[in-house]
Amino acid sequence: MASGILRRNFIPVIEKLVSGGQTGADIAALDVALRHKFPHGGWCPKGRKSEAGPIPDRYRLQETPSASYLQRTEWNARHTDGTVIFTLAAKLTGGSLRTAEFARKHGKPLIHLSRSGGPYNSAEQLQGFVDEHGIRVLNVAGSRDSKEPELYSWVIQILEDAFFWSENHPGALGGPGEG
Repeated sequence: MASGILRRNFIPVIEKLVSGGQTGADIAALDVALRHKFPHGGWCPKGRKSEAGPIPDRYRLQETPSASYLQRTEWNARHTDGTVIFTLAAKLTGGSLRTAEFARKHGKPLIHLSRSGGPYNSAEQLQGFVDEHGIRVLNVAGSRDSKEPELYSWVIQILEDAFFWSENHPGALGGPGEG
């Protein structure tokens, strides 16, 4: 794959998007799945807890026995084939850092994408990660709205460009970056 050019004919091997339902990156992934009628799910804390209040029932999430965010984070990392962590900042902190630790603990591949890589470069990196590791069930994690309020829209852009380009651009001759 040429650098900086998305494969517009990329057919994702992923079969499901998973997240924990927190505001920000998590909800962005679930909203993309709903928009495209794509399978989704994941674990969320008991009581469907998020910083914005209870997670709406339209998201097909299962509650963990505990209200702990950490249990949800670990279970999503453990029960998927790999994890993508989205942040605007270049360095992982807080729950995003814990997600990476849980993925490593359970021997799962992970990729951290920060906005400093640019939108199309990040989508291309995500496509390569999914291909390289044969990801079928992808855990999507990252910062919450209170920490990085602009992350939600960026995550939507990356997931749409990486996995749903042809649906969003019917009849397009080339992907982003192509002349």
